[in-house]
Amino acid sequence: MNIGRAKEIAESAEMYSVTFNGNPVIIQHVDEQTKTARIYTKADSEKEIDVPVNDLIEE
Repeated sequence: MNIGRAKEIAESAEMYSVTFNGNPVIIQHVDEQTKTARIYTKADSEKEIDVPVNDLIEE
């Protein structure tokens, strides 16, 4: 996924189908400087991690 699309999804009120390593995730925030996104899985909203935006896949 590219930075622009990740930001659109993060700022949208709609739910999009995005995965990281095959797991459905929610994008919390996108950092354009580091090209990373703060995400959490739908199964565990308490565990947030930073991942490269390029590793996110929109289904």
